Amino acid sequence: MTTTDRKRAVVTGVTGQDGSYLTELLLSKGYEVHGLIRRASTFNTHRIDHLVSAPQEEKRLHLHHADLTDGSRLVTLLDSIQPHEVYNLAAQSHVRVSFDEPEYTGDVTGLGSTRLLEAIRVIGLDTRYYQASSSEMFGATPPPQNEDTPFYPRSPYGAAKVYSYWMTKNYREAYGMFAVNGILFNHESPRRGETFVTRKITRAVARILEGKQDSLYLGNLDSVRDWGYAPEYVEAMWRMLQHDEPTDYVVATGHAASIRDFLDHSFSHVGLDWEKFVRFDERYLRPTEVDALIGDASKAKQLLGWEARVLTPELARIMVDADIESLKVEGTHYVDTARFT
Repeated sequence: MTTTDRKRAVVTGVTGQDGSYLTELLLSKGYEVHGLIRRASTFNTHRIDHLVSAPQEEKRLHLHHADLTDGSRLVTLLDSIQPHEVYNLAAQSHVRVSFDEPEYTGDVTGLGSTRLLEAIRVIGLDTRYYQASSSEMFGATPPPQNEDTPFYPRSPYGAAKVYSYWMTKNYREAYGMFAVNGILFNHESPRRGETFVTRKITRAVARILEGKQDSLYLGNLDSVRDWGYAPEYVEAMWRMLQHDEPTDYVVATGHAASIRDFLDHSFSHVGLDWEKFVRFDERYLRPTEVDALIGDASKAKQLLGWEARVLTPELARIMVDADIESLKVEGTHYVDTARFT
């Protein structure tokens, strides 16, 4: 494949969990990937360092400094790259933090998508656009949730994602853009941030097992979620942009598990009783809780041929094993053997 024939993709949020897995997938398919990262005083590229440093016949991963709060920079970059596909994964993505920083969350998670869409429109770019929507948009609406379920967000993060969802749909209908929303339910991996509850749990299991931690402090243990495996979910993202027609999809396992269940799967994997180590801390409660999110991904299965394979028990084992292994290597943020072939 020549450079001229090669597909080019822009990935915002390239240093995040999903961004790193998606970049691996795209590179494995022969893409040239342009990742957008925020300029900061410290580097936060550990999830993609193995891709940046990997020997290649020709360099196919390019990193650019850009921010979703800077529309003019987005116009300049997209115009110079001329991507065939744009994946918008960047966001202030922590639900609990969004209550503390609602304005920033709205600016990045909400308006950021509009700046990207408007840049594509202004340039007249012939590209396909993926918007990372979230099950948090459903909030208080009872499960199961699918593409026709009404939204009822219960956090600034969820509200910002609803805004981005409708703007993506609006640009698709108003300007004929190939723009899709992937409504992804919770998806985790060894690359999940350490402040997210699943990774907080599996990391604690590893540290307790090694005698480096005594207790784990959590908030509401009764929340029910539909947890999947991030490497599988980025495959769904890619498939959405390969489909003939742009439309919106729920991506989920369809299986429910509470935080108590995830605790049990994680601790029992190493022969520990979670109730001996977990303590309640009201600081981790949200001002408004989301009780249950369980997705119906029938549409994705029918139109994309996609369905989840890794369910919560196996996911917990994968993450616990990775965190145990990471403790053996000083300074390692994660150990992850998941790769695409």
